[in-house]
Amino acid sequence: MAMFFTILLLLNALALIVVIVLQQGKSAGLSGAIAGGAEQLLGKQKARGIDGLLHNLTRILAATFMILTVLVAYFVR
Repeated sequence: MAMFFTILLLLNALALIVVIVLQQGKSAGLSGAIAGGAEQLLGKQKARGIDGLLHNLTRILAATFMILTVLVAYFVR
């Protein structure tokens, strides 16, 4: 049982890495802070596209990663 959850944990970790790498980076610096605030206020359509999907996948995979980590620790001890 521990081996099964360990394999699931490794697959989840790889998927989480891929999803994080695929996301666009946030603008850095002062100009990014000013433009980013206006974009959040006026550009609400961005969250419905691929960025929103990747954001939600990151949340799901992170939660699954935490649950699987606890399960692996429980079965290994």
